[in-house]
Amino acid sequence: MATQSVDSDICIVGDGAVGKVAALGLSQQGLRVTLLGPAIVSPSVSEDWDVRVFALNHVAHDLLDSLKVWGALDHARVAPVEAMQVYGGTAASDGKLGFDAYGAHVQELAWIVEDKNLNQALDEALKFAQNITYVTGRALRMEVTDTRASVQLEDGDQLTAALLIGADGAQSWVRGQSDIGLDYRSYGQQGVVTNFACEKPHRSVAHQWFDDDLGIIALLPLPGQRVSLVWSAPDHLAEQLLREPLTAVAERLYGYCSEVLGHLTPLVPETIKAFPLRLMRPHSMIAARVVLIGDAGHVVHPMAGHGMNLGFGDVLALLDVLAQREEHRDCGDARVLRRYQRARKEEITLMQLTTDGLARLFGTDLVPLRLARNLGLNLLDRLPVIKRKLISHAMGK
Repeated sequence: MATQSVDSDICIVGDGAVGKVAALGLSQQGLRVTLLGPAIVSPSVSEDWDVRVFALNHVAHDLLDSLKVWGALDHARVAPVEAMQVYGGTAASDGKLGFDAYGAHVQELAWIVEDKNLNQALDEALKFAQNITYVTGRALRMEVTDTRASVQLEDGDQLTAALLIGADGAQSWVRGQSDIGLDYRSYGQQGVVTNFACEKPHRSVAHQWFDDDLGIIALLPLPGQRVSLVWSAPDHLAEQLLREPLTAVAERLYGYCSEVLGHLTPLVPETIKAFPLRLMRPHSMIAARVVLIGDAGHVVHPMAGHGMNLGFGDVLALLDVLAQREEHRDCGDARVLRRYQRARKEEITLMQLTTDGLARLFGTDLVPLRLARNLGLNLLDRLPVIKRKLISHAMGK
């Protein structure tokens, strides 16, 4: 078969949610966009609840709304988070911290959205988008000149653009091809995810328990009397959880959630998955004619649920610097890319330091630090001004 060459203003490698949102936003600026993803597999039609969910904040909500994607979600499958309770353990002396939408002067703190629901809405929006060429295939090699970046695919096709965006996840091919160094540390944990029905109504409250031995347990509200489990479990425990029936996992959780949610019942069909937890800090989010967004540019501990929100923040910053660039600068101009990196540095660094610091603090075996940590939770719970600032930051305000 004859090979082809596709030229555009911007080429995005990676068609996950962050890559799709970037494509939609850039195309709305009138830019020609090529979106490279793997071969399309027709999704199976299912009403099962996806075990992979995101806690989207107000920045994500407003970005999706501006792209006409938020309204396209199946809102019967979206759950608002109106309050959050954080516990230092199961004992009353372990400390407790609460946040609520009323105190933040909003109706919702966040929204729990399934990965499947989000991507289906994005796919529908892409069908009607102008200026987007969707290409399937696998990237083989990358070359950069003073004026263009090019990607050659395994089938011989070539994609060229003024700017190449790496939106291809934690194991980013684009990052590797750009020789961007990486600081990496495993937390020795896995994120174990599944869904349950709960005996008592969750009242749109998210609950999170920090256990010194068992990791971090989060139960997030889903529509109806359902909750999504995100358990940051030590590797050895995660392997046990994956092997045992979900009824046994529910029994493990009962000691934590019995008062607020009652008994948990696995949703049918029973599904449980896990993914490794690590801290990944690339030495740069830009290279010549290249920018990184989403997990390609940063991976943080999921305790705050902000991985996807950080990715959408990347998209928002990139859209802004490209819209504000001078007429004589193209999309891949080095000065424009440096503006993007500066725009993202503070928020990403703060999230990395916060989640990493909390993961270390709640994983400590030192009794004095445990006592100080729990006292800190109780003290913070009594300081409304500081709590409001924390809530505003979490919402992206």
